[in-house]
Amino acid sequence: MKMSDLHRRAARCMVSSRAIKLGVIAVMAASVQGCFEAPPMDTEQVGFRGVGMWSTTNPDITEQLVALNQVPAALPATPAVEGAPKAGDIYQNVQVLGDLSVAEFARTMATITQWVSPEQGCAYCHEGANFAEDNLYTKVVSRRMMQMTQNINSEWSDHVGATGVTCYTCHRGNNVPEYIWFEQDGPVTAGGMSGNSYQQNHVGTEVGYTSMLSDPFSKYLMGEPDKIRVAAQNALPMRGETNNQPTQALENTWSLMMHMSDSLGVNCTHCHNSRNFSSWEQSPPARITAWHALQMVPEINNDYMTPLQPIYPDHRLGSLDDAPKTNCATCHQGINKPLYGVSMLEDYPEWKGPLEGGTLDAPDYTAAPAYGDPNAVEPESTEPSASLVNPETSSKSVIQ
Repeated sequence: MKMSDLHRRAARCMVSSRAIKLGVIAVMAASVQGCFEAPPMDTEQVGFRGVGMWSTTNPDITEQLVALNQVPAALPATPAVEGAPKAGDIYQNVQVLGDLSVAEFARTMATITQWVSPEQGCAYCHEGANFAEDNLYTKVVSRRMMQMTQNINSEWSDHVGATGVTCYTCHRGNNVPEYIWFEQDGPVTAGGMSGNSYQQNHVGTEVGYTSMLSDPFSKYLMGEPDKIRVAAQNALPMRGETNNQPTQALENTWSLMMHMSDSLGVNCTHCHNSRNFSSWEQSPPARITAWHALQMVPEINNDYMTPLQPIYPDHRLGSLDDAPKTNCATCHQGINKPLYGVSMLEDYPEWKGPLEGGTLDAPDYTAAPAYGDPNAVEPESTEPSASLVNPETSSKSVIQ
């Protein structure tokens, strides 16, 4: 067969293949046209013209986000009475909030119940009539979460600012915050050369539905936040230069950036200037706030979340037996400022930092006994006990 004949046959095959592809695309387009339509996105220019500095929002979900980020009404505060006894003087085993007045302590406990266990009530953390006992793992965990909240507000104001955080910021009426994460060992794949995909090429819901690294959190939100920056300063970086990183490192960073963008409901220009992504001098102020978050979250996970692993029952651990941990979505939940920046600290100042005589130190959980599971027992009542509300009927019997 002559080469000219081969060329003609190849050309006919290419035309036929292209026609088939176009036909399939046309059928698919016609079938989905009535199902999907690009929303009318709202944009706002936030930088110089011509450099792509735009803030983009989807008005179709704004109303839903507003409804999900309403701050609940605060319970009425009790006036301070000079010389009144404090919770630590009246109740036993109050390790974090003992410097509150008895009335404010009861108010705080009732508030935590609304924020974390509105269905189970006090029985979610307390078992039986003696609230001083540490029988349930939820009580031990909640005590450490109180200290974590005080730590964030007192030590990380460069990120949380005056807005701060409370239990409600993450829990929103749920026993367990909706957005937590566990370490991954990668999806199950076939054997042979495709036996390990290293968490690549699988759509990851937690990283903006990208097909890159599906768990950047273990790498950057636990271990090495200083390795996030991978952009070289020169077009052709030489060996040994700072940030001379492989392509996979860039993909890993990209996964984390997609998570941050999706968690905050913003695009890249919220933190970066599109004419020079790596330049700090040209970046919006939000980039500095985000940098402090990328230092704060690893500390929270390493100092507060991971050490609680021995306390949790098996069903609360991940597939690799690790404790639940936090990421950007835990607090932000689709908003660049959690709860649209409304502060709850003025109504609940006990969360601003450790109270007088308080500490942020953690006990040794590895030597702790096995704790009960509040989900394994039927709560007796969702009402606060008399010993919590009225200290005169009790002899030091409450713990937070």
